[in-house]
Amino acid sequence: MDGVRMAVLSSRMNVIVEGMMNTIFRSSRSGVLNAAHDFSCCIVSADHQLVIGAESLPIHMMSGPDLISRAIAEAYPALTRGDAFLHNSPYNGNSHAADHCMVVPVIDDEGVHRFTVLAKAHQADCGNSQPTTYMANARDVYEEGALIFDACRVQQNYADVSDILRMLKLRIRVPEQWWGDYLALLGAVRLGERRMLELGREVGWDTLGEFVVEWLDYGETMMADAIAALPAGRFSARTEHDPYPGAPDGVPINVDIGVDPAAGRIDIDLRENVDCLPNGLNLTEATARTAAMIGVFNSIGENVPPNAGSLRRINVALRENCAVGVPSHPHSCSAATTNLADRVSNMVQRAFASFAEDVGMAECGAVIPAAAAVVSGTDPRNGKNFVNQIFLAVTGGAGTPWTDGWLTIFHVGCGGMLRRDSVEGAETAHPIRVRTQKLVRDTEGAGRFRGAPSAYVEYGPVGTTLSVAYGTDGAVNPAQGIRGGLPGGPSEHYRRDAQGNLHPLGSQGIIELADGETIVSVTAGGGGYGDPRERPAEVVRQDVAEGWISPERAAEVYGVALGENGALDSARTAELRGRPVSA
Repeated sequence: MDGVRMAVLSSRMNVIVEGMMNTIFRSSRSGVLNAAHDFSCCIVSADHQLVIGAESLPIHMMSGPDLISRAIAEAYPALTRGDAFLHNSPYNGNSHAADHCMVVPVIDDEGVHRFTVLAKAHQADCGNSQPTTYMANARDVYEEGALIFDACRVQQNYADVSDILRMLKLRIRVPEQWWGDYLALLGAVRLGERRMLELGREVGWDTLGEFVVEWLDYGETMMADAIAALPAGRFSARTEHDPYPGAPDGVPINVDIGVDPAAGRIDIDLRENVDCLPNGLNLTEATARTAAMIGVFNSIGENVPPNAGSLRRINVALRENCAVGVPSHPHSCSAATTNLADRVSNMVQRAFASFAEDVGMAECGAVIPAAAAVVSGTDPRNGKNFVNQIFLAVTGGAGTPWTDGWLTIFHVGCGGMLRRDSVEGAETAHPIRVRTQKLVRDTEGAGRFRGAPSAYVEYGPVGTTLSVAYGTDGAVNPAQGIRGGLPGGPSEHYRRDAQGNLHPLGSQGIIELADGETIVSVTAGGGGYGDPRERPAEVVRQDVAEGWISPERAAEVYGVALGENGALDSARTAELRGRPVSA
């Protein structure tokens, strides 16, 4: 296939998955979807290879759609047009139970299965025993309580299987809201199915089959070329998640990485890690593998398409019954897309940065602070119950070899694809008032390229009580810098009572706020890249002028002295940085 036609067909398929994304964005009801965009869409080949994904959350897409497609084909060997499947099993290819996947096989006019279209969306409520989709303190899946659907057919001949839908509606706290999101997911995959059938009829299924082979080979070649530019070697890294219920001493995580430029391969070994934990932090097979791959793409993946071809060049070794491997039932994987997954991605990209110059990144800050909590209660404006995840100011971007940390990365696993709620939107949708959102000075991971600073967020209920469920990391072990870069600011949480007094909170829990109380969330900053004293003095002066850092931090950490008027004191700066004053 000539390159022009391959480019045209890849663009045609990309338009299809972007149309699926737009369907969910414009027709879903939960703020976690239509405001934050916590959803993803992709096309998978009939032999279960990721062909193309929309610009969406990496933790959803790199590994998982292939496993889910295979799980459905094994459960239903004779797929027929008009089928649709709901799948969210963390033990059979999915990311975690809160991510509902809607899957539709694309069956041609001769009855041949050609492709599979998949849409995955985080739910506002997934039937957990408590009103949160991140039950990180659940000792097992039974205490977690999520509804688990394993290759469950919810439509046959384009008609709903009503038994399944009735069961769902009885276990979801916000059934009408869930029903709108269900229809949005279903509409997305039906759109994808229809557009793929049109494309197949237009260009021919054999041509599309040829495209898939060559498109994946192209991805593999691009990844092999990127790996070939690296030095050969093996290197290891270690990180540690903060203490948590079920892991009172924290969770150490180790990785061993081998780079073979001649063969164009990267091997990542996560097997030497602790067994599954008695909490919801355990990764699924999909998130363990994807988290490692995200670290690779963040390190060397520029211009490499994330498809099954490029992923062939990354081998991730996992073991059964491992907290960062393949989970065994009934261990809970409720927070499998965030806490330990982020630790793995951060560890891999930091390891690459220590291995070679101009490769890798520092660590991004931890996620799911109270600034991104699941909030629930009864809205006094209409008397209805509500459950939703809000997305206020969360920063966390890591310093890189070329740039300062991305201020709104949110977390390393989403690749910056999640959107932040508007204050007005959050207050309109929920009975809350956001009192403060601001960046916190002097909390950046200092470096030649600095990490993003922490954010301060304070909000509380209006005319009612509010349940705030969160589970973050980084209070004890903040995001680490690399190559002389310093850690980002730690996460902190407080309850402010009606009298204005602050009371420290832990890094996780479900906090019940009374009317007049607020929760204070200081989110984690990102790590810095490179020696802070290598940051150009004029840039540091601008950082002070713009309020990112204080004059005192400029002098103590960056070695940059400023006069009373904020002008650069070149002589004092040269002295602080240990260099002679230039003539």
